Amino acid sequence: MGDVANLKLEERTEELPIITGTENERAIDISKLRASTGYITLDEGYVNTGSVASQITYLDGEKGILRYRGYAIEDIVANCDFIETAYLLIYGELPSGEQLTNFRAALRQHTLLHEDVRSFYNGFPRDAHPMAILSAVVGALSTFYQDSLDPSDAEQVEISVLRLLAKLPTIAAFSHKKSIGHPFHYPRNDLSYCENFLQMMFAVPTEPYEMDPDFVEALNFLLMVHADHEQNCSTSTVRMVGSSDANIFASISAGICALWGPLHGGANQACVEMLEHIVADGGNIGKYVDMAKDRNNPFRLMGFGHRVYKNHDPRATLIRDTCDKLLKKIDQPDPIFDVAKELEEVALQDPYFVEKKLYPNVDFYSGVIYRAIGIPIQMFTVLFAMGRLPGWIAHWKEMHASPTKRICRPRQVYMGPTARTFVPIEKR
Repeated sequence: MGDVANLKLEERTEELPIITGTENERAIDISKLRASTGYITLDEGYVNTGSVASQITYLDGEKGILRYRGYAIEDIVANCDFIETAYLLIYGELPSGEQLTNFRAALRQHTLLHEDVRSFYNGFPRDAHPMAILSAVVGALSTFYQDSLDPSDAEQVEISVLRLLAKLPTIAAFSHKKSIGHPFHYPRNDLSYCENFLQMMFAVPTEPYEMDPDFVEALNFLLMVHADHEQNCSTSTVRMVGSSDANIFASISAGICALWGPLHGGANQACVEMLEHIVADGGNIGKYVDMAKDRNNPFRLMGFGHRVYKNHDPRATLIRDTCDKLLKKIDQPDPIFDVAKELEEVALQDPYFVEKKLYPNVDFYSGVIYRAIGIPIQMFTVLFAMGRLPGWIAHWKEMHASPTKRICRPRQVYMGPTARTFVPIEKR
């Protein structure tokens, strides 16, 4: 018999199996606890609860380790592009040269949106948040591809995967063009994934669009480091919605909504908004550092520290070099960048921040990079969604392939009123 944990309940002791992962993570299996004892566990936010045994991403917050399918994130960003990373996450192995060529070709076949989708954009107000548009249009794809909604049909799933990966940049870029009143730019299949997105974002009919290769490289880099991050809020949402056998478009749409929150994907937007506020207030870094140190002050420095990483975020370490490279090439000074650099120096040197492990995280650097590229602040989280899409797809597929798949149904501890006698309205 394997290792067990002994749980003492009243006059009895319950043996619970201990599960060991491939990286020696230990978990107590409580899947039969309620059936055998009548008890459940209470874990607000599921921070101590493993909802799934997954083979996709390994994360060690204490040691600052992030691996996609066993490959270190450092090796991924040094040797792959976003499409190769997506293939790895979705299919479990690095592609051969032929497989990668065929995958790229298949994606190029699906970049166009149905022309009727364009009418959706006419119905949104001009100031609609792009994340709202993104989630709505992705969900609406279910109506355009009703022949490929069965999650148990491998062929239908495959075509849906290609459609999602290929069309999301188009959907995203169109939402930006809508917000500024510019005509939509159709995708160009002669360009790479990131090049195509940037030309759809920034090209105008009146003049040629000159692609900056450093911007392309930076965008490709950011998409890779955001491609998956284990069981975060949005990924768990995709799995939970998909567990009901909801189609992949509906599941991804739900994940986009979860990502929108300022405590998740919206953190990079919140970070730049904080920097803008500091600049507008005179750029006094010391004032805001002191506010952040004051326990009685509700102010918090956005983009610092991480809920999972306790020593350093490996993604932030990688992004920092890209961030520095872009800032050096920008000719026009921007006070936002100056404030960001000062805050970074404080966080890396000030004893308070070092002790509290409040180092700049991936949201801090990514927001600054997006601004340097020229991405509007409302599009920051949209870019996060583009990067996270392969991870969402991989988890959705893994869930459906699992022989132990079941619909997600968390329990609760009820704390409301006990049974009450109903009072007719005339007697209340």
